[in-house]
Amino acid sequence: MSKMGFEWRNWRGLSVAILLLLGLTGCRPKQAQQDQQQQQVAQTLTKLPEQVENTKKSLTGGHFKYALVSWSPFKGIFNEALATDANDQVIAAPGNESLFRYNSDYRIVDGGAADLRLDVLAKTATITINDRVRWSDGRPLVAEDIRYSYLIIANPKSESQRYTGSLADIVGLAEYHAGQTDQISGITMPDGANGRRVVLHFKEMKPGMTHSGNGYFWEYASPSHQLKTIPFDQLANSAALRKTPLFFGAFKIKSIEAGQKVTWVPNPYYYGSKPHLAAITFNVVSPNAVVDAMKQHHYDMATVASDQWPELQQSSRTTFIARKPLSYRYLSFKVGRYQDGHNVLNPKSKMNDLALRQALIYSLDLEKITRKYTNGWQFRIKTLIPPAFKQYYASSAEAYSYDPAEAAKLLDQAGYRKKGKWRTKPNGKPLVLHFAVKRDLTNKEEIVQAYLNAWHKIGLNVKLTSGRLLEANSFYDKLENDDPEIDFFEAGWDLSTEPSPADLYSATAPFNFGRFVTTENTALLNKIDSLDSFNEQERIKAFKAWQTYMNQVAYVVPTTSSYDVRALNTRVKGFSLAPDANWKDVSVTAPKR
Repeated sequence: MSKMGFEWRNWRGLSVAILLLLGLTGCRPKQAQQDQQQQQVAQTLTKLPEQVENTKKSLTGGHFKYALVSWSPFKGIFNEALATDANDQVIAAPGNESLFRYNSDYRIVDGGAADLRLDVLAKTATITINDRVRWSDGRPLVAEDIRYSYLIIANPKSESQRYTGSLADIVGLAEYHAGQTDQISGITMPDGANGRRVVLHFKEMKPGMTHSGNGYFWEYASPSHQLKTIPFDQLANSAALRKTPLFFGAFKIKSIEAGQKVTWVPNPYYYGSKPHLAAITFNVVSPNAVVDAMKQHHYDMATVASDQWPELQQSSRTTFIARKPLSYRYLSFKVGRYQDGHNVLNPKSKMNDLALRQALIYSLDLEKITRKYTNGWQFRIKTLIPPAFKQYYASSAEAYSYDPAEAAKLLDQAGYRKKGKWRTKPNGKPLVLHFAVKRDLTNKEEIVQAYLNAWHKIGLNVKLTSGRLLEANSFYDKLENDDPEIDFFEAGWDLSTEPSPADLYSATAPFNFGRFVTTENTALLNKIDSLDSFNEQERIKAFKAWQTYMNQVAYVVPTTSSYDVRALNTRVKGFSLAPDANWKDVSVTAPKR
């Protein structure tokens, strides 16, 4: 199913509640007022539904306009095997349907573009394509289209970041990736390239394979008839992906304005029910402009940032939906590099010192900072498995509290002595730490300055990489290429619906941007995805042990999660943040916004 993204709902009554709250607490200290206000906001956020509540009759047609709130242009790579930008994935959602249908618990079920059958003893997964599925040019979805995505991902020339140790569990994929063969022996097509069946052969079966987002097999297809003549090293920049991409979902692309605008219309070959809307347009809108744009009813939907929330409340014909997404922010410390498909730890790295990493964390009062600058939107989390994964979340794990005295003590004991304003390295040489952050919130400057102030107070000379907040594309380019001007950084993950962390933090994961590798981490990740963990209780234990370990070694430390809120025009119907939501079900109930 197409994943719509995250959204929100009615908050009109909250503005009244906050005004009353402020009036009642006018004589209290300012901090008490703020605390109570934040509590009220948080309570309201938890009550917002994840689906629009509109009982009016849907109109046939209608042009849905989506304000894609971003400081940066979208990259415009519209193939899941090569896309790494979250905005590209949001834009692609109306047509970029997964092969498999899944339910509200993300368990794969029958009834999608293809069905899946696992055979644990034979170590196979058989994919059977629905014979009614067509690409948006009318060509049928065939077995070769499924196989071709694996060829793209595993071919080094494509520079896909989707190749992982998890996918390499498919027989022959690693050999193809290494250039030892031009075929993948573990992907077979019993009915031929134009048939409807694909069989994946695995070295090992994994417990997460029953759920979407598991990382052990790819859940999308690529139109091989369109792409197979394009060299792999030219695919990402090809017109086929950037100007005329094909999809088999409910909509097809009508036009693309590079980096700024994409318009979709219904796919006449769609195998499912006919979509309600006549068109969907995504426009990139600056965070500084989105409030006025929604107030003037230029768009049907927009992302809501915490500092925009009060003002958007004054917008007429606006409602809100919300969800606690499967996401989190984190601090990560660069301790190595990515080389020949592996993360390589550098024992002499500046940040390969536990005391220094812990001091940086202990010195941050994250609860105060998030309360002050995010209006109750963000909240502190304790581990790298968010609370949304209830059964796997280690609620009792010991996390880092705000303790600047402990931070100073750790630095002193490790030999980071003060020499004037700043601390030096244990060898007496100057210590300068470069911190990379991307601009992604309207008040990010203030948040980052609070971080810097905290670190400066304990004598750590922390400077921003490049001297400023980085534009998103530049930020990730520096991370992926292990820029030496990054000692540590803040980033975030929108997680897969199957919570195995192997694709983010394993020894071979390109997304392990800190490049840390330890024997213990590898063993714990393997345990999470072992045959023993087909026993759910064993898997729960393995998840909790990994979270405890990661907090102890502090190579990657979670900071906050947040609510994801969307403002919608009241004419919108059928838009949902539920896992199984689909753009074909979205409609409007009035001709004008």
